[in-house]
Amino acid sequence: MVLAGQNPASEVYVRNKIKTVGGAGCRAELFRLDGSATLDEALALVGRLNRDEGIDGILVQSPLPDGMGADAEERVFDAIDPAKDVDGFHPYNVGLLVQKRPALVACTPLGCIELLEREGIPMKGKHAVVIGRSDIVGKPMAMLLLHRDATVTVCHSRTVDLPSVARTADILVAAIGRPAFVTREFVKPGATVVDVGINTLTSKADVERIFPEGSRKRAVFAEKGSVLIGDVHPDVEAVAGAITPVPGGVGPLTVAMVLRNTVAAAELRALGKAGM
Repeated sequence: MVLAGQNPASEVYVRNKIKTVGGAGCRAELFRLDGSATLDEALALVGRLNRDEGIDGILVQSPLPDGMGADAEERVFDAIDPAKDVDGFHPYNVGLLVQKRPALVACTPLGCIELLEREGIPMKGKHAVVIGRSDIVGKPMAMLLLHRDATVTVCHSRTVDLPSVARTADILVAAIGRPAFVTREFVKPGATVVDVGINTLTSKADVERIFPEGSRKRAVFAEKGSVLIGDVHPDVEAVAGAITPVPGGVGPLTVAMVLRNTVAAAELRALGKAGM
């Protein structure tokens, strides 16, 4: 795992990943880069990990520091050996996903699908709305839902009357990185809501605006000075048929899918079937 800079959400994910990987009997190493590190330094580190035969999977935590440049993530993800791309971000692996013959798939969308399947949420013939069009979550999420015969609408910041479009969803996936953005007016009663967001609130005014007096989240904020929240407003719980919590919902499944992909990458490399 490669972590550059200091991002609170990234720190949470990396900590959970290392704990889970170690608990599963695998070896996890964390390589840190300073927030002032250059793109060349990040690429050099990825190249070294590519050449290390003792490593089966490479994960570069997103986002990268702004100082690396606007195209840093694309260049770093492209530099990872596709056979070790346990995040599923390399164009080679994305292409396989689009063609419905995936090898290594983006972990967060894959975790969302695992969650829906294990909870018995039907996808075939259902209308799914994905709010967010990122290469990391939104687009692969749409592909995975399409491959399970859902009818998929992808929304974004330029979508006209977003709440009304979202209200048509049987399955609503929120992946935009805006705390409590999805409110009750976005949700059809009985819909399944998958909250992919993980945001850190540090403003008392924001916490008091979003969470009612006496809520556990207010207590956590009073104790720690910050609190985690998803992209979905807590009021949505009153209308949704099913909803994932934050934290403790999609996050742990993302970590589990990192392990699944790592095992798959090791097996494919052993069989000589991985990579381009």
